[in-house]
Amino acid sequence: MDPNLLIVTVGLAYLVIFGGMSVLRREGVSTQLIVEVLTLTVLIAGGGMLTASAAHPILFLVCLYLVTTRSRLLVDLANLLSARGRQRDAITVLQVALRLLPDRAARLIILVTMGIVQLRRQNPLSAQALLESALAQGEDGGLGLQQRAACHYNLGLALQRQGKEAQAVRHFSAAVETFPGSVYSKAAEEALEQRRHRHNKMDEPPPPDKSPE
Repeated sequence: MDPNLLIVTVGLAYLVIFGGMSVLRREGVSTQLIVEVLTLTVLIAGGGMLTASAAHPILFLVCLYLVTTRSRLLVDLANLLSARGRQRDAITVLQVALRLLPDRAARLIILVTMGIVQLRRQNPLSAQALLESALAQGEDGGLGLQQRAACHYNLGLALQRQGKEAQAVRHFSAAVETFPGSVYSKAAEEALEQRRHRHNKMDEPPPPDKSPE
């Protein structure tokens, strides 16, 4: 096969596979992904034809991956930093990810992750604002089922820590309904069960006073 034709084949296969994965995650088709993949494919294949030297398909595939997942890779790094207790560094990395012009789905993932990090920083008000913004922007698509469930669950935690119990319950219930069986659904069910347990204990009548004999 002609090397430049192979580059075109790799580019189209990448687009089909990663575009299909986005659809399966309920994020929708990313126009930006299509534009970026086709642009890189045309530039590399066209450049190879003009210079009579084709790029290596594996290197081209790596280039495609790094360019199209740049912001998601930084989200993974931020999650790693956050898990190690480096919340300030995680926020800095996420801010950089936003500056890299991510597509809609990646931008919403960044917002959800920033909300979770702010929650870990004991800043529930800021976490609430970020998570509510992610939900609002994801109404018309772009927010996958797992990310939506994560958003509802962590928003429930942020509201609960502010004493907004009724709103917290609504979001815990939404997390359960959005992605049943997921880790966020199970965590939300546990939070609802703990709340019911607390309320049941509060409703129990106090033990009768014993008069001294």
